[in-house]
Amino acid sequence: MKNVTLAAALATIMVAPAFAQSSVTLWGRINTTVESQKVANQDRKVAVENNSSRLGLRGTEDLGGGLKAAFNLEHGLNSDTGAASGGTQFWSRQANVELSGSFGTVRLGSWFPDSYFSTVDRVSNHNHDTGTSSDALFSSFAFSHRTNKLGYFSPTVGGFGFIATVHAGEGAAGDGRAFDLSGNYEAGGLHIGATYSQVDTAAKRKNYTIEADYGFGPFLVAGYYQREDIAGAKSRDIARVSAMYTSGASEFHVNVGGTKSGGDGMFKSTGGKQWTLGYNYNLSKRTKVYGFYTVTDLNNANKAGDFNSLAAGVRHNF
Repeated sequence: MKNVTLAAALATIMVAPAFAQSSVTLWGRINTTVESQKVANQDRKVAVENNSSRLGLRGTEDLGGGLKAAFNLEHGLNSDTGAASGGTQFWSRQANVELSGSFGTVRLGSWFPDSYFSTVDRVSNHNHDTGTSSDALFSSFAFSHRTNKLGYFSPTVGGFGFIATVHAGEGAAGDGRAFDLSGNYEAGGLHIGATYSQVDTAAKRKNYTIEADYGFGPFLVAGYYQREDIAGAKSRDIARVSAMYTSGASEFHVNVGGTKSGGDGMFKSTGGKQWTLGYNYNLSKRTKVYGFYTVTDLNNANKAGDFNSLAAGVRHNF
């Protein structure tokens, strides 16, 4: 036991100088629900669900002259079991380093598509697009190409900024080059986002998305429209709208989406719709309790792909 304690102390001493050079923050989120779920024609079941819980490290160093270096490391975990959610990738959500200055920010590594955060995540604001109530309809192929990236984040000028990233591909079988572009404009309570994603695999994939959200008084309204084009397949149109009303610590949410048939995945021969009613009570700036009822209904006679859940949960940020 003494040897273990001594080793831990030595490790702390050795690491301390490195931490002194930067501002390093340990942060995370644990987000868990208990749910009554029904999947297709199966019997209803009770489940405890993880809602994108994570543990992260971020750090910055001021290099002088307006130049800063930073890093982001983010580990996904299943709060219902304690297991990692990224398989063999420990830093499955983010692992990147960047330099920033008056020119903007240049980033290298792995992170989620910025087109997603500019559109889908902003509309699914009842639980920030996590868990069983997350958006089941949008075109998500860009998620599979979030590693080996180079990105540029422009400065914000007059409320406008843009982000451009490229996934290298590196010549691996089935791993083509990918591009992700986002333009964002913010003024007052208004945000408008326009995005484009492309993956150069055997069947070239593209999607185009436009989003808008506007906050006024206790209300927030949001929506997006997306077009998915896949070579050799029928194009697919997706749309979603949401609204939030805030009263004190309470938030009342409604979220409705729909998709036409098309693409080459689960929606190839069927369209569908999804809707969610939610309530959040913010116990503090970091902790909330919440509940929702969500339904996904595809146009299948055998109910394949259908899902509904009544859920109650707790989310804590640290």
